[in-house]
Amino acid sequence: MKSNMVICLDEVKFLETKFENEDELEKVVNNNSKLFFGKNTIYFDIKNKIDTKSLGSAIPDAFLFDFSDLENPEFYMVENEISKHDFYKHIFPQITKFFAFYNNYKSMNDLIEKLYQYIKENKELEDEFRKYIGKREIFKALKDIIENSQNILIILDDEKEEFQEVYYTYTDTWGKMVRLEILKRFKGDNKTIFTLNPDFENINLIEPVTSEQEEFSEKYTEEFHLEGVEPKIKSIYEKIKNYIISFDSNIKINPQKYYISLRKNKNFAFMKIRKKKIQIIIMLPVETVNNSIKYYKITKLSEGVQNFYNGPCFMVTLDDDRYLNEIYNLLQEAYKSQN
Repeated sequence: MKSNMVICLDEVKFLETKFENEDELEKVVNNNSKLFFGKNTIYFDIKNKIDTKSLGSAIPDAFLFDFSDLENPEFYMVENEISKHDFYKHIFPQITKFFAFYNNYKSMNDLIEKLYQYIKENKELEDEFRKYIGKREIFKALKDIIENSQNILIILDDEKEEFQEVYYTYTDTWGKMVRLEILKRFKGDNKTIFTLNPDFENINLIEPVTSEQEEFSEKYTEEFHLEGVEPKIKSIYEKIKNYIISFDSNIKINPQKYYISLRKNKNFAFMKIRKKKIQIIIMLPVETVNNSIKYYKITKLSEGVQNFYNGPCFMVTLDDDRYLNEIYNLLQEAYKSQN
């Protein structure tokens, strides 16, 4: 089956070619996982080796570990779906099982044990994990990653309007845990082009940055972002928030789907709250940091991510409050540069 959409490249027309079925889509994703998700990811399928009863009947098509940020690796249960499938009869029930799985401590431990055994039985896979976790014990590394990063990645071959409906209806599950990629295939002149939207590098940033004219979202709240977060991280957030408001009470604390932005006339920082840490994207060139951050980890962001945030920026990661003055000074500088 072919649609009317065309990509024209080097005098060749590439016609969109639909996947015949879910198995074909799954094979394409498996064979191109490094291309789609990045060279610092590990993608593998062991669903045929897992007893469905042991995991509460929640067996995804594959598992994905993203080590692009070694300090904050991400784990995804991956489901490949064809858009022609009925959403509420097929897709919705399957993803709901994944939510139940993540809330079942025994099922999670069973999965960690299965993954550990599979990795230890496959030397090439074990060596690949070793590149990222070093000398850490594999079982402990898997446990830490999965307990602290619970995502569901759906690869879909076309848009499906029901996703937006459930995102805004079930904000605490679909809105918080589900990431969606649209994968399309185009063929022409014995060559194939794939498009992936959004770029996986930006999968946790896909909500558009609020513009000056947009209304602030009423669907997401600070409580939404702080749910399940360790008390010390909540305390750090409150201290930063109170400091920001203390030097300008007109600054808006603006919760969105994947972050809380800080803005007056423009956004000057974005806070992504994790269970055990806070990541703050600060709207300043990383070169301005110099020696002002001596304690917290600074991450230089790719050009693509900086473009997403509409300007030069970098990320700083906090897991304690011993040197918050370093953060306060940077936030105040970013505030002045954007307002």
